[in-house]
Amino acid sequence: MDAVRVALLREVLAGTPWPGEARRFAGSLRRAVVPAGGGLLLVGTEQYEPWHLAAHLVDEAAWSGQPELAPTLVRHRVLPGEPPHLSVGLGRLEAARRGHTLLVVAPERPGEGLLERVHDARRAGATVLSLDGGDADLGALAHDALSVPAADSALDLDTVQHLVGAAAGENGLPVRRGAGGVTGVRRLRDRLARLADQLTAPPPSRW
Repeated sequence: MDAVRVALLREVLAGTPWPGEARRFAGSLRRAVVPAGGGLLLVGTEQYEPWHLAAHLVDEAAWSGQPELAPTLVRHRVLPGEPPHLSVGLGRLEAARRGHTLLVVAPERPGEGLLERVHDARRAGATVLSLDGGDADLGALAHDALSVPAADSALDLDTVQHLVGAAAGENGLPVRRGAGGVTGVRRLRDRLARLADQLTAPPPSRW
């Protein structure tokens, strides 16, 4: 989702807690992965794979100069012949330790097998973050969680993932790679995002 669409989405949601909550959660994600130098594991449920969030975070990692945001997508089912970046199964969670961050995306209740793996990863020292539909067991395991109850018809978890993905690369220190490198691109992108926010903001009351 580009900067203009994110700004429009934030405008629509102005007056609700969602933009601020997304930024707060994205801040927790940055604080977990950037000092650790990465180690972000992204996993969904048997019914839901967070493809879009994985793509958003890869993009934000590139644009913001924070490669630590790029996740490893952990999958419940890996088919033969799939490329390496799509061939990481649940066994990867068993190796999660201190310095790893496990981001669980679960619109519905996760299966017991996944909950057990998340529990073991936390006991081994991994940081657990959760974007979920309000499951109490998953929320109890998470160090930080952002829940979107299914009863909240005004918003869905996919939309919140867009907000979190966009916010994840904000407020990071740019990486200096020359005038035409990541630093210059990121500053231009930040200016465009601020301009988009200004263009889509409601007029002052005196108008």
